[in-house]
Amino acid sequence: MSYQKIERMTTFMRLNHWVVAICMVVAVATGLYIGHPYYQTFIADGAVDKYVMAWNRWFHLMGAIIFDVSSIIVAYLYFFSRFEKPYKKLVPNGHNLKEFTVVLLNLVTFNRTKKFSSSHADSFNAVFFFIFHLMLAWMLFTGLQLYVHGLASGLSSIGAWWPAMLHLVTDWTVTITGGTYMDVRISHHTTMYLIIAWAMFHIYYQVWRTVFWQESDIAIVVGGSKYVKQN
Repeated sequence: MSYQKIERMTTFMRLNHWVVAICMVVAVATGLYIGHPYYQTFIADGAVDKYVMAWNRWFHLMGAIIFDVSSIIVAYLYFFSRFEKPYKKLVPNGHNLKEFTVVLLNLVTFNRTKKFSSSHADSFNAVFFFIFHLMLAWMLFTGLQLYVHGLASGLSSIGAWWPAMLHLVTDWTVTITGGTYMDVRISHHTTMYLIIAWAMFHIYYQVWRTVFWQESDIAIVVGGSKYVKQN
């Protein structure tokens, strides 16, 4: 049995992947602190550093901004990438529905029914990542709503237009979550745990593919390539 080397991720795609991963860790760690401070630091004479919360909020905001910009780039590449166009795998046509079913069946039967080509991104992974980006979009809108809620005066360091614009594009999250800012906060917090669960399954699935398929899928995010079995 021979193997064929297949390029699956470009250099930019790999860099973007790790930027997202790092920003996720930063956003989760700082977000948990903002919701419930779990450590404190001390300065001279045993005094508590009063800027710890401020720094956590700053890192949370910066991580979220990079996170969201990266996701916007991914959304653009969904349609206009020269390497591959993932949106084609999201179209609910007969081929994609069949592929999604057989990949899922292969997963739950522990690789006993592998009847599809693993040389490309399959429909199951495409849907899985699409759900991830939907959750990121929700985190963006709810996070900005919580941010603008803190600008109670309606002013900011760059003018009143900024809070006004944020209210315009995010106030709807208050309505659909229950009508209060606490509802938005709870939804934002809950979605964080869903994203953590998503990341855990994503890592598990890549390791699973590497073990069962023996095509070095886990190495894709490092070297950009995998080796597909040729019968």
